[in-house]
Amino acid sequence: MLTCQELVAHSSDYLDGQLRLRERIAVRAHLAMCRNCRRFIRQMKVTQAVLRQLPERPLPELEVLAERLARQRRES
Repeated sequence: MLTCQELVAHSSDYLDGQLRLRERIAVRAHLAMCRNCRRFIRQMKVTQAVLRQLPERPLPELEVLAERLARQRRES
């Protein structure tokens, strides 16, 4: 069975569906037994979903806001 460290190392490939059958089975067996790794994989899925929703390029108004906040921070 995989260790937690090995699962983390395989997590991106697992989530992208790029593991071979034997590796996928090993990951799923570990997830069936390890609550912490199930939580980790859920968090990774949420992160991927959020990243997919971000615009490809920063919106101009966000850049203006970021510059204004940076200037205020320097001044205070």
